[in-house]
Amino acid sequence: MSDDARGPLKVLLVCHYYPPHLGGIENVVHAEARHLTAAGVQVTVLTSGERSGVTDEDGVRVVRVRAWNGLERKAGVPFPILGPKLLRRALRWTRWADVVHIHDAFYLTSWAALTAAKATRTPVVATQHVALVHHDSAAVALVQKAVYATAGRLLMRGAQSVFTMNSDVAAFVRGLGARPERVHHLPNGVDTELFRPARDAAEQAAERERLGLPPEGVLVLFVGRFVPKKGFDLLLAADDPGYRLVFAGGPAEALTGARDSVIYLGSLAPAEVAAAYRACDVFALPSTSEGFPLTVQEAMSSGIAVLTTDDSGYAAYDLDRDRVSLVDRDTEMLRVRLREMAVDSELRRQMGKYAREYAVERFAWPDHASMLIETYRSASRPGGSSADRG
Repeated sequence: MSDDARGPLKVLLVCHYYPPHLGGIENVVHAEARHLTAAGVQVTVLTSGERSGVTDEDGVRVVRVRAWNGLERKAGVPFPILGPKLLRRALRWTRWADVVHIHDAFYLTSWAALTAAKATRTPVVATQHVALVHHDSAAVALVQKAVYATAGRLLMRGAQSVFTMNSDVAAFVRGLGARPERVHHLPNGVDTELFRPARDAAEQAAERERLGLPPEGVLVLFVGRFVPKKGFDLLLAADDPGYRLVFAGGPAEALTGARDSVIYLGSLAPAEVAAAYRACDVFALPSTSEGFPLTVQEAMSSGIAVLTTDDSGYAAYDLDRDRVSLVDRDTEMLRVRLREMAVDSELRRQMGKYAREYAVERFAWPDHASMLIETYRSASRPGGSSADRG
C-alpha cells in the first residue's frame, strides 16, 4: 500500500505510558507521534491511563486504557496493569492501522497489540529500547527473563523491522530471534530548538534564578526516575564540596536523608527540564543497561558537559571520549571525574561545544521520522512480507 494509492499512511504506536506520564520511552513516542503527524501520517497511540478514553492531542489520536500503576509507586517498577478493555481496543485499532509499531516487548500493551496484529494480519514494526536491566529483586529479574523469552521472542521473530539504539540491544534482539537483516540502528531524536545551549552567562544566571538554584558554583544535574538502574544513588554518594548536585525527577522520597547541599527540583515538564540543562554545567547519569538514554541526548543538545556510564553499547555512536566522559559505575571514580570537570571551565566549554554539534548532526527528529515512514511503507506494501502476516 502507498499513501498515494489509498490515502495517508495509518500507524498505531503502542507504548505502556504516554505523556503526561514522565519517562524516556513515552517522550520518544510522543515526539515520534508529533513528527509523523507533521509529515502527513495518521497516528493513533495505544497506551495506559488513569481512565479509559480517546482524545485528540495536537492531531494525534490517543487511546488510553485504564490501568493500575501501583508497581511503579510501590516498587519503582514501571509496569502498568491494564484493564480488560485492552485487547478489544488493540483489535479495534490494529484493524484500522496499516502498520503497528510496538515500543519494547516487556509490557501488557505490547502483548495485546502483538496478539491483535497477528489476528488482523497487520504488519508489525518494533523498537526495543533496552536489553535485560539489572534489578536488585530476584523476582523482578526472573519475571523479566521469562517475559523476554516468551513475548519478547514472539515479537522479535515476527516484526518486519526491529529498531535498536545501541549495539548491546541489537545483540539482545538477535538473541531473541530477530533476523539480522531486519535489525536497524536508529537513534532517538531530540528537539534541538527546545534543548539548546544558554545564549550567554546572563541567560544561564536568569535560568538559575527562575529555578531557585544558587547563582554561583558548578551545578551537576541528574534527570530521571530515582531508581537504582539510573544510578541516582551512586551520584548521591559522590556528593562533594567541589560541586552541587541537582536532581530532577522522582519520587522525592528516594532523596530522604540526602545532604543539605543536594538540590531537588521535583518532576519537571520538558520545557522546565530544558531550562534546567541551560542552568547547570554538567549532566551526570551513571545508569546501567540503558544504552543511549534520551536524557543524555537532551543534555548534549543543550550544550553542557556530559558524564555517563562507559557502556559497550555506545560503540555504534563513535563518541569522542575526550569530549563525552564515559566512566565506570563507581562512586569514587564519579567523584574524581566530576571534581576534574568542576575545576576546568575550558574543558566543560569544549565538551559542551562538541556535544551540541554532535546532537544537531546526529539526532534530528525529521531524519528519525523519515526513516520510520520509509520502513512503514515497506512493511505495509502488499505482498512485501507475506510470510510474517500469516
